[in-house]
Amino acid sequence: MKKSHIVIGAIVVATIALLFVLSVQVARLILGDGPTVVSGEGVGYVEVKGPILESEETVKQLNELRKRTNVKAVVLRIESPGGVIGPSQEIYDAVKKLAKTKKVVVSMGSVAASGGYHIAVPAAVIYANPGTITGSIGVLMKLSNVEGLMDKVGMKAFTLKSGKFKDAGSPVRALTEEDRALLQGVIDNLHAQFVKVVAEARKLPVEEVRRLADGRVYTGEQAMSLKLVDRLGTLEDAVEEAGRLAGIKGEPTLIMPPKKRRFLRELLLEEASGIFHEAVRREGGFSVNYELDPVVGDAGL
Repeated sequence: MKKSHIVIGAIVVATIALLFVLSVQVARLILGDGPTVVSGEGVGYVEVKGPILESEETVKQLNELRKRTNVKAVVLRIESPGGVIGPSQEIYDAVKKLAKTKKVVVSMGSVAASGGYHIAVPAAVIYANPGTITGSIGVLMKLSNVEGLMDKVGMKAFTLKSGKFKDAGSPVRALTEEDRALLQGVIDNLHAQFVKVVAEARKLPVEEVRRLADGRVYTGEQAMSLKLVDRLGTLEDAVEEAGRLAGIKGEPTLIMPPKKRRFLRELLLEEASGIFHEAVRREGGFSVNYELDPVVGDAGL
């Protein structure tokens, strides 16, 4: 009987220990990692991964590294097909501001296109892999029309508006020539902004950039020959370059900015918001993006 009690007690203790370990891992997932404490000098490191849907956290990290006196240079790792124009421009502004005081080196992963390329251009040096998909300098506006579907199911839509262009691009009515001209004007203006940013940052003639900026993608090798990137190399090469530019001897220490502490409720809301945003962006109404479309995946190499 006593032996069975010992076995049961051991099982209970093991279960409690397992639950404790799991709770610690969940807490880390929810709260995020704390700031990386580094006493010496080093190279800051920031990642931008996936579609660019918001900018707050990335801008906060870039600003944090800009203020740290022990951060002598920054590596920005980009793995993104682009995304929403506003957040892309805000991250670009933060990178540009950082580059005024510290050397920024960009490392492109498998894809750094459209908005992903936009945020890279203020860097002192841009590294790409030979097979990186980049470029796609352009603006994408997606429109949907569900009139035919609504007619089939017997649905009608009615819109009250304050001006004739208030519902331009609406999915429940046809696009008029006036609508098309208006929206094309918006596209052209945003595209001109993108071209100007690239031309100024890469020190290229505007006409040359405009010729390259017809939305096409380039490999890393092609982009280097066109002066859209500076060198071919890996993330490790970019880190070493940042260390050299900062005057750090030996292998530089990577300094991570503090991550945002998030609670489970915030994580769930962010995930739901992302799913909803993506559904609306892809299927309903219209969206305007610095985005590679379709997203290029693995080439099967």
